[in-house]
Amino acid sequence: MKIFLDCEFTQLNKYSKLISLALVSESGDEFYIELTDTYSVEDCSDFVIQNVLPQLDLLRYGQSLVEARASLRSFLSGFAEELEVYSDAPHWDWDFFCDLASAEHQPWPVQVVSQPTNLTSLFNQVSVEALEQVELSDPPHHALLDARVLAELFKVLASRLVLSP
Repeated sequence: MKIFLDCEFTQLNKYSKLISLALVSESGDEFYIELTDTYSVEDCSDFVIQNVLPQLDLLRYGQSLVEARASLRSFLSGFAEELEVYSDAPHWDWDFFCDLASAEHQPWPVQVVSQPTNLTSLFNQVSVEALEQVELSDPPHHALLDARVLAELFKVLASRLVLSP
């Protein structure tokens, strides 16, 4: 089963901290958390302050890091089949995912493949003509909405036999 990952984080540097993480499976199952105790506004770039933070709903989705780790492991354990994680920014998102999925000496979730698939590399192999037929909006910079967009884009391109499903 393919599962699409997206994260929002404080800034694009080695001091980056996770703000939110979303997973959307190809069967439509969704996981989304916003962290409440891992960063402060001062950690965030101006872009994140203007575009990411205003979209958060901490009352609805907010969890501590400890709660988020438990929630993610519970979500992943609901899948019996092997999970292939797809991300358009695995060099950022994958580390955050791994930190949540296997932290505090927890074993790696057995159903999760231990390496992500880079969607950007896959999409770069798609012909210009095929991409021109797909309506894309700017990503909303909200992890759950972005993960949904990635899942839908993959589905559309795979259905047109542009990508192998």
